[in-house]
Amino acid sequence: MREYAVLSAGELLADFISVEFAETFAEVETYRRLMGGSPANMCMNMARLGHRTRLAASVGQDDMGQYLLDFVEGAGVDCSSVARVAAPTTLILVTRSQEVSNFEPYRGADVMMSSAQFSDDVLAKTAIFHTTCFALSKNPARTAILDAAKRAAALGCLPSIDANYAHKIWPDDAEARSVVQAYLSHGAIIKMSEVDWQRLYLAPMTDPAEAARFLHELGASEVCLTMGSEGCYVSNGTESYFLASRPIEVKDTTGAGDAFWSGFLSAKTDGYGLLDCAKAGRSMAEIKLQHFGPLTENIDRKRLLKSE
Repeated sequence: MREYAVLSAGELLADFISVEFAETFAEVETYRRLMGGSPANMCMNMARLGHRTRLAASVGQDDMGQYLLDFVEGAGVDCSSVARVAAPTTLILVTRSQEVSNFEPYRGADVMMSSAQFSDDVLAKTAIFHTTCFALSKNPARTAILDAAKRAAALGCLPSIDANYAHKIWPDDAEARSVVQAYLSHGAIIKMSEVDWQRLYLAPMTDPAEAARFLHELGASEVCLTMGSEGCYVSNGTESYFLASRPIEVKDTTGAGDAFWSGFLSAKTDGYGLLDCAKAGRSMAEIKLQHFGPLTENIDRKRLLKSE
């Protein structure tokens, strides 16, 4: 057992999410401001599940940056590795959809991360070091996070990545594939949606078992492929499972992937096996899908594996 279940590295930003469901930005009239950023959401979700978590991110020296910092700290996350920098806080406009939400990023402070935010002392106290494709899409954050992942693996801290690739944030997909491969080479575990797969590898994910084998060959120790309303496929190279989704009322898809991965990693740090980790992820995603915006209540993580 280490002091921190997870050190999550990457974007802490403001989401402006459409109040109504829409297919295009032009159809939206009203937005609601919410705290956002995949690593920050995942970190808060795990804190809601009773884990000690730490966030490494960069926000501006502005009112929005202070609001976000206060919000995450209020959820019980250690923000000692969050930097205040001389750039405006990043924000994203989200067009809310019942399928896959569309977004428009306005990048700023989130890319201004440095190696000083990832000391060996903190990494040695951490079970899982997590990041995203969004966080790796620009320097100097990319270089700092890749270096931290390498040091984390050497210190017995398991690297994790949500491969939430989008051409809009990372136009050079060949470069993105190379960076993801470099990250996986440290034995990382990876979560990837079928949409992310198609965006990054430029072809539909027709066979999840074959996709998992490909990612294992790149160095991934565990693979979780999410397939929307169908379910998910998980593999560790020795065993694999397909876990079907369950019908629920969907109120907000934004952050569902973060919720899934927080449930998965929560079970993993508690010592559960691959299938139980997937079940915990599914249960956590179901809770999020039925809730608008970030989760705000603490959750007994034992509940995640009781809802069979």
